[in-house]
Amino acid sequence: MNEIIKKNGIKFGVISGLFSVFYIISMYIVDYKLFINIWLGVTVMLVFLAIGIFQLLELRKNLGGFMSFKEGFTSYFIAALLGILISTSFSILLFNFIDTATRDLIHEALITFQVENLQKWNVPAAEIKKAVDSMKETPQFSTIGLLYGILKSLLGSIVFGLILAAIFKKNKPVF
Repeated sequence: MNEIIKKNGIKFGVISGLFSVFYIISMYIVDYKLFINIWLGVTVMLVFLAIGIFQLLELRKNLGGFMSFKEGFTSYFIAALLGILISTSFSILLFNFIDTATRDLIHEALITFQVENLQKWNVPAAEIKKAVDSMKETPQFSTIGLLYGILKSLLGSIVFGLILAAIFKKNKPVF
């Protein structure tokens, strides 16, 4: 693997991982209910998208102005995997070893939020009960829930990575 691609992926993986740790700590300090704020979640996704765009632009520049789809996707995937692992490791440590009480508060707030939304959409009570039971079975901030979150985050990152690598690729001219 090209050293430029590897270094770029590691650099931006650490940047996105540290950004994740920063915003987790910020939400933790300010108000645990921020963990269920949809608009904050969308904003954070947009920040990660911006980091990915900047990453691929920098990679293309460092590769001499040209970048294949494979080079772009490979670097993005390395960064996404590393960032997700840093973020998840910190979350596991914070919510499963340091402060399990806040984990439980967030979990209860998520259930309440979900029930209220399902009721707004006139979902039958039996379906709401199934959703709540499912949420109670594997809490999102439990160790297993966070490890499962790695898979979901990685799948989302793969989709973003494929799209961004396709947009920012620039092949060398044939002549």
